[in-house]
Amino acid sequence: MSGLVWALLGAALAVILAGCGSAYGVGVAGQAAAGVVTEDPSKFAKVLLLQLLPGTQGIYGLLVAFITLSKIGLLGGQAADISMTTGLLICAACLPLAIVGLVSAIHQGRTSVASIGIIAKKPDQFGKAMLFPAMVETYAILALLISILAVSAIQV
Repeated sequence: MSGLVWALLGAALAVILAGCGSAYGVGVAGQAAAGVVTEDPSKFAKVLLLQLLPGTQGIYGLLVAFITLSKIGLLGGQAADISMTTGLLICAACLPLAIVGLVSAIHQGRTSVASIGIIAKKPDQFGKAMLFPAMVETYAILALLISILAVSAIQV
């Protein structure tokens, strides 16, 4: 496999794994949110925000992939001729967001479900309920930062 293939694999993993985690997280939170809205439609906006939170990891994966594709020249129309070592480095640089994005989105979805339960019983506690899934987001943001810095630092 050429270096370009390894770099593309890293970009693909960032999108696929973070996207799968986000799809799961948004899905389970959406199921909980739908139950709350069935009982009290006035809580729609609050539970929608909690449902959307696990979707950010998929966006982060897309961002890392765009940066990677730009780095290797595919977005400019001319792919760079990169070595196997450089391709492996780029692939490795994408892995923090890919793996942490997958795991954090799943756990953020589960935490959002619990927070949606808070809104169901005590809608006035929205601020506190929002903090629980936001804490999980912190680790996705840290992984995003590392992946962006690592991909950007690699010389092509």
